[in-house]
Amino acid sequence: MDPECSRLLPALCAVLADPSQAVADDTCLEKLLDWFKTVTEAGSSLLLLQENPCLVDLLSHVLDLKPQDVSPRVLSFSLCLAGTFAAQEDCFEYLQQGQLLLGLFGEAGPLSWAAWSVPTVRSGWIRGLRSLARHPSGLHFLGDSGALDALFSLQGDSSLFVASAASQLLVHVLALSMQGKAAGSPSPQGSAWPTCAQKIVDHVEACLCSTAAPQVTQALNVLTTTFGRCHSPWTEVLWGQLSPLVAHLLESDPIPAAHSLVDLLLSVARSGPRDMAVGGPSSPVFASADCGLWETMARMLSCLSPTQAGPLALGTLKVQHCPQALKSQAFKILLQPLVCILRATAQAPGPPGLLDETTEGGSMTVDTLLSSKSACVGLLCQTLAHLEELQPLPQRPLPWPQTLLVEAAVIVLQLCDGLAAPSSSEGGRLCGALAGCVRVQRAALDFLGTLSQGTSSWELMPQVFAVLLETLESPASSPTVLKKAFQATLRWLLDSPSPPTCLNLGPHAPLFLKELFPVLQKRLCSPCWEVRDSALEFLTHLTACWGGEADFREVLLASEVPKLTWQLLRDPESYVRASAVTAMGQLSSQGLQAASESSGHPEGQQGLVGELLHILSVDSEGFPRRAVARVFTEWLRDSHADVTRDTQWFVATVLQMVSRDLDWEVRAQGLELVQVFLAQTLGQPNPNCPYAVTLPKVTPPSPLPEVLRTLCQLHIFDFVFRALFDCDRPVAQKACDLLLFLKDKTAPCRGLQEPGDSSDVTSVEATLQRWQAGEQGEPLGNLEPEEVLAALRSMDLKGLQSRLAESSDHVEKSPQSLLQDVLATVAVLEENVADCY
Repeated sequence: MDPECSRLLPALCAVLADPSQAVADDTCLEKLLDWFKTVTEAGSSLLLLQENPCLVDLLSHVLDLKPQDVSPRVLSFSLCLAGTFAAQEDCFEYLQQGQLLLGLFGEAGPLSWAAWSVPTVRSGWIRGLRSLARHPSGLHFLGDSGALDALFSLQGDSSLFVASAASQLLVHVLALSMQGKAAGSPSPQGSAWPTCAQKIVDHVEACLCSTAAPQVTQALNVLTTTFGRCHSPWTEVLWGQLSPLVAHLLESDPIPAAHSLVDLLLSVARSGPRDMAVGGPSSPVFASADCGLWETMARMLSCLSPTQAGPLALGTLKVQHCPQALKSQAFKILLQPLVCILRATAQAPGPPGLLDETTEGGSMTVDTLLSSKSACVGLLCQTLAHLEELQPLPQRPLPWPQTLLVEAAVIVLQLCDGLAAPSSSEGGRLCGALAGCVRVQRAALDFLGTLSQGTSSWELMPQVFAVLLETLESPASSPTVLKKAFQATLRWLLDSPSPPTCLNLGPHAPLFLKELFPVLQKRLCSPCWEVRDSALEFLTHLTACWGGEADFREVLLASEVPKLTWQLLRDPESYVRASAVTAMGQLSSQGLQAASESSGHPEGQQGLVGELLHILSVDSEGFPRRAVARVFTEWLRDSHADVTRDTQWFVATVLQMVSRDLDWEVRAQGLELVQVFLAQTLGQPNPNCPYAVTLPKVTPPSPLPEVLRTLCQLHIFDFVFRALFDCDRPVAQKACDLLLFLKDKTAPCRGLQEPGDSSDVTSVEATLQRWQAGEQGEPLGNLEPEEVLAALRSMDLKGLQSRLAESSDHVEKSPQSLLQDVLATVAVLEENVADCY
């Protein structure tokens, strides 16, 4: 430990031990605990206590205080601190000599004090025990002190954090007790279980036999965590001993703690085959065929309600080495709600095959769908989410019923829009339950978008496009539903494969686009800004992917969409203006922007560049200005026609506006634009990775002296040097990287003379020093390339880069500073005590 910290420790311990002293908050104490943990991990805890006896005095003093005088905050800290020291066995024995640990963690200690009612004290007690339970002496202490019994009761604590920590500690103790039992596992009768392990297993067995659901839940949670973390041979014996009790729970009606039971079965199922896939050892839970796991899971699937069975079915399908029969059962359960909807709305008998196979158990699903609107909505949303999660996985069932799922998603959306024609009374009730349901609409649109990647999706595109168009046109569609509909439409337009004989957009997309763009025009004029924003985002993505397609260009230019997008550059909502800037930037890159004279704005006569420069200079919100800076950077990178017409004027004009911007992200984007300009004139910066692929250069780099003069004329160095001392660290870091790139490029330069007048260089360096000190009012003036080279060579940019990479509180994070902060905080609190008279 640092000598200065050792000097401050007695004062700190005196403050903590004094009930009249107030500690500011728990944050400082948590930082102290982290520091002590670091110190003990690096050296001997026993030596630390012997060299700093004030630490032991603090723990003893906490026990000597009257229970009503103990601060819960300090008591929790002391419990954690004692556990940190006792994590080393020799220090554990040292503290035990004075009965300190028994006083702190035993039944006669804080467990009987008034402070025990505070959750932070109970949490600190558990954390302390978790720290000391790392060696045989600690395990014996847990068994002899009565701590295990207290942990059993804390599993049902009113604080969820405390209850969870107690369960986690029981699992830790069980696993630690069984270390070394891999070769000789305990017998199923339990005669060879260690003492602590035996107590925990007995407690779990008693809870599983209990008629109280909370106790069953506690036992199942312990087992779930155990099988999720432990994969040693003794877990096979544990499962063999407890699996009959777990299976017996299925005989109750209703099944107690069904959710926790599902978690347990999936935890056991995942515990072994996951390692087999990579050649590692498999879990012994599956070593014998009579472990009964798969049979129990099959029974559970048939016993649970459709809502409860969904998570178990999904988890079963994700297990790689699950029996095929069980997977088929699980998949049918997942499909049942959608199959019931298809049957209830079908005009003719449903398709054979999978629809017929899922009939068994369907009556319970129908009952759930029709029982209430909330039950119907909940089951459908869960089913759609589960199938959406399953669809892209490699272990999804084959053959995958793509057609059935697409048709079901379409029908669900039609039910929500009120457009479905039910063929039965059940279908009519479903229409009433789902009409206008935003929650189901969102889930169905997400699922439908995922299905665009199916193998035969192009055959289903007409009905998919029809329902998406209906949703986008519907005046009842909420902004969130419209956003999801735009996203699903985009995925089907971009992801769906065309038939082999069709080129470009396929046979359906051009017809759909002709119907879509009038709807898009309508949504761009929506009174709701969220809808306008979603429509612009959709247009931007669609143009980026299809801007070069003749069919798309024809439909777009024949519509009013480009003109409306231009008009939205003046939208009253800043988010919409930002999205309009991005959309217009993309349209312009593809040559699809509206004619400027049709905009109706005087600035429109200057073209889109003038309009965007106007936004960059006068818009009061940061989002549109950031969008303009990003668009200009992309234009420069892609050699946009409006940029290449006069690149130097463009760069100088943009940087002049960006340098004055108060938004640091705009300034950072300006540096990105400078980086692109430098890459085009000097060549690409060297990649940090020696194996990185070097991008091809668009044009050969210009001679260095000429480039430097150009950079000076454009005042780029003035902008970058100012950014180097920016108060926002990301801006300064980017500027530093740029200057390092320039320094690297100019290092081999021999074509420039050293500056003849050293006073000019001195003046530049003095100005930079004043900027670094925060005085950035004075400009650099007209720089010469020689002065820039001299300034670059004189600056320690590598050192500055290292300092900028440090966290903002690196100076204050030292242990010495932390101890001083705690003591200073206590002194300030004492000074601020006011006399009410």
